[in-house]
Amino acid sequence: MVYLYLTLAIIAEVAATSALKASKEFTVLGPSIVVVVGYGIAFYLLALVLRTMPVGVTYAIWSGLGIVLVTIVSIFLYGQIPDRPAILGMALIIAGVVIINVFSTTTSH
Repeated sequence: MVYLYLTLAIIAEVAATSALKASKEFTVLGPSIVVVVGYGIAFYLLALVLRTMPVGVTYAIWSGLGIVLVTIVSIFLYGQIPDRPAILGMALIIAGVVIINVFSTTTSH
C-alpha cells in the first residue's frame, strides 16, 4: 500500500508542478486550483508514506521520479526539450531510484 500512496503522491506533485507554469504566477484560476489541490494531495499522501518508509528514501524516490516525469510532461505541454546533459542527469536519477528500491534495506518492500 505504501508504494500506491507514493505513486499517487508523485502523480499529484507532477500535475501540480506542471500546472504551475500554466497558472501564470497564480493569475489563471483553473491551473492555480490544480497547483494548490495537487500539492495538498501530494503532501498528504507523502505523510502517509512516511509512516512506514524513512523520510530520506521517500524524498529521494518522490523528488527523483517527479523531476523526470515533470520533464516528460513539459516536453509535451510546453515544448521544453532537455539537452543531452539534462537527459544524462535524469538517467542517473532513475538509476539512483532503482538502486534504492532494489538494494536498500531501508525501503518497505
